[in-house]
Amino acid sequence: MEQIVLLNSDYSFLNIISWQRAMCLVVKNKVEVLKYSNKTIMTVDKTLKLLLPQVLRLIKLVRTFYKRKVPFSKKNLLIRDSFTCQYCGSKSNKLTVDHMLPRARGGKKSFENCVACCKPCNNKKQDRTPNEARMFPHKKPYQPTIMEFFRIRMRLLGVHDLLKELGVY
Repeated sequence: MEQIVLLNSDYSFLNIISWQRAMCLVVKNKVEVLKYSNKTIMTVDKTLKLLLPQVLRLIKLVRTFYKRKVPFSKKNLLIRDSFTCQYCGSKSNKLTVDHMLPRARGGKKSFENCVACCKPCNNKKQDRTPNEARMFPHKKPYQPTIMEFFRIRMRLLGVHDLLKELGVY
C-alpha cells in the first residue's frame, strides 16, 4: 500500500494517508501536489494512466487542536521505544508490552509503567518487578510529548528526510 504525506497549508506535517484518499483530495481540488512518486496507477482498460503523488499540501488551513498528551496504546508505546526491546535491545515488529510494576501488583497501564519487550524477555521477567528479575530497561519509561511523538513518528516513516529534500524543514 502506497502512503502519501499530507501537509497543512502552512507546511506542517498532518498525517500519512492512503493513495485512494490522496486521489480523492486531488480530484476535489482540496490539495496541491508538491512532489510526485515514480509509481503510476491505470484503469482496468488502460485508458487512463496517473502518477501517484508523494507529498500533498492542503489549500485551506486546518486547525489542529491536540490533546495535552499522547494517548496510551500499544502502537504508540512501540513508536516511543522505536520498536526495540528495552531489555535485550532486539528490534522487531512483534513486541509485547511489559509492565514494570505488574498489573497483578497494582501497576497501571500507562507510559510511565510500560516498556516494549520481546516475548523471550517478557517470559523471563514473568510477573516480577525489574529488581526481583534483575532485568532493567535501557531507558526509563516516560510520557512523550505531542511534538516529540510526531518527530519520532516522522523519523520512523522517513518523512523528515523527504520534507528536507523539498525545502520544507
